Amino acid sequence: MKHLALYARVSQVNGSQTTENQRIRLVEYAERSGYTYDVYEEQESTRKTRPVKQELLTKLRTGVYDAVVVYKLDRWARSSTELILDTKELLDKGVGFISLSDNIDFGSASGKLHFQILSAFAEFERELIRERTMEGLRRAKMQGKKAGRPKGSKDSKRRKRSGYILREAKKRKQAEVETGIHKPIAFYLN
Repeated sequence: MKHLALYARVSQVNGSQTTENQRIRLVEYAERSGYTYDVYEEQESTRKTRPVKQELLTKLRTGVYDAVVVYKLDRWARSSTELILDTKELLDKGVGFISLSDNIDFGSASGKLHFQILSAFAEFERELIRERTMEGLRRAKMQGKKAGRPKGSKDSKRRKRSGYILREAKKRKQAEVETGIHKPIAFYLN
């Protein structure tokens, strides 16, 4: 018998949003299928803090549950990238992922196809963002603007030529010494 984790989430707790409707549908699914289950409810989560989801992910990673069931995909993840990363990790560990409203079971053949399509769209979205960023940087450069962070007080002083740069220069010098070429270390610092 499968043991499921039922996950419900709302963004705000102001009386207008509740996990009640999600919980009812999730419990109905588990009981109709004859599975045992535990319910996880996330209340008033922010983009960076979802402690209930993090606790659930920890349990899913250790194999406490056979699958996680959500009401909708957007209740689990706030972006397609987050959804892809989370579900890929779970699927690789043999944990199922089911979305009731979207009628998707990523463990089935059609669910795997949906997952691949979602992955392709997420990659496409990342490429579009990258292209727009590069185009914006090119336009800013043409307008004479400098990219990068503004110079601060530490940037007015000449930086020491130690650390990484010096180590790399020594490596290059050593490689040439072995071939019979001898130059001062300052030559390799440029």
